[in-house]
Amino acid sequence: MVGHLLEVKDLEVKFALRFGDLTAIDGISFILDKKEKLGLVGESGAGKSVTGFSIINLISKPGYISGGSVTLDGVKLNDLTDSEMREIRGNKISMIFQDPMMTLNPVLTIATQMTETVHAHRNVSKNDAMDIALDKLKKVYIPSPEKRLFQYPHECSGGMRQRIVVAIALLTNPALIIADEPTTALDVTIQAGITDLLSELCETDDMGLILITHDLAVVSQVTEKIAVMYAGKIIETGLTEDIIKNPRHPYTQGLIGSIPGTQEMGKRLTQIKGMMPTLTDIPKGCAFHPRCDIGEQICRETTPLLESVDGEKRLIACHIAGV
Repeated sequence: MVGHLLEVKDLEVKFALRFGDLTAIDGISFILDKKEKLGLVGESGAGKSVTGFSIINLISKPGYISGGSVTLDGVKLNDLTDSEMREIRGNKISMIFQDPMMTLNPVLTIATQMTETVHAHRNVSKNDAMDIALDKLKKVYIPSPEKRLFQYPHECSGGMRQRIVVAIALLTNPALIIADEPTTALDVTIQAGITDLLSELCETDDMGLILITHDLAVVSQVTEKIAVMYAGKIIETGLTEDIIKNPRHPYTQGLIGSIPGTQEMGKRLTQIKGMMPTLTDIPKGCAFHPRCDIGEQICRETTPLLESVDGEKRLIACHIAGV
């Protein structure tokens, strides 16, 4: 039996502060196979980006992984030393960040930044590194790639810079790409180009993709599975098509109802009242209950478990919607 590409099991992340430890990720689990695309969705503060950084073990102090495991191709990443983890990070797992101008060094040419990445993970000549860089720029459909190699980031458009960031992530032929809000600063047409590109690369290069975003419209076009996060927990997960067409958790319903085009003509968009709780003020019971319109007394007292519903390929953490 072939194992999964990535298995995250009961992952827990805490931040050690003077007044005590705060739980940022509270026991989340999911699996990902080759060519599979998973969307991690939720508002700012839900824990999406922390989850991504935890997978590559890049949690900054005072944060630390306090429980659970992350397994890539049968290798438990938690057990690796720092030097062993550096062989995985940027090599077998690449990350795409949301702001290419923060990712790219403004005083170095694209060629320098790409070849340095190749040399960090491969023992190849300078000419071979340049060939690899040029090949990846062609793969992400950069026009005139030979010219772009010797330009600086500011000489490229926003969409082109993001494609260059994707090309850098591909330099080592990773098994998994984690894309953290890769289309946030881009206009709609360029967003579509980037998401189509990521989907194509998963198919052609046998990669897995974790797409971290607050935008369910983007996720619905790219991924096969969705995991909706709230206050450090996964509160609904399943096939993308099922969740988009029939959201069960009240929070997921609110997220989808707030997307233009999902309401009947003339009706107002859904607005989820209140805000995501901070780590210092997560409510007892279901963390969403202060913002929920169908909450009952049990929601205020008992934390719901993430459980399957009616034999569906879907898990929901809700006392009411899960009945």
